[in-house]
Amino acid sequence: MYYIYMVQCTDGSYYTGITPDVCRRMQCHHAKKGAKYTRSHPIVSLCALWRTEEKTAAARLEYAIKKRMSREEKAALVARPSLLPTFLPHLDAGAYAYVPGVTLEMCLQGEFHD
Repeated sequence: MYYIYMVQCTDGSYYTGITPDVCRRMQCHHAKKGAKYTRSHPIVSLCALWRTEEKTAAARLEYAIKKRMSREEKAALVARPSLLPTFLPHLDAGAYAYVPGVTLEMCLQGEFHD
């Protein structure tokens, strides 16, 4: 299982990534040991989280969010993450499940188990 996540950084920007372990990845980002971008743009919240069975599907969604969506579209997706198919209709909507209620704090404390 793979997760696609969107986090918000201190400057208001969004970072999107994939991981098989959400808590470990959030802890890495928070400790500034994650992606180069989040080392210089510290994360402040986990905004959206989806899961999928296939790594290729996760990579497709990550790419679509990072490269095909404007900042305004990303903000709209964060506001309504369950409407992912509306924002990216070219992706197979059945491949992704929105995971509500997971926070950065839960991940940093290791409290998220799916």
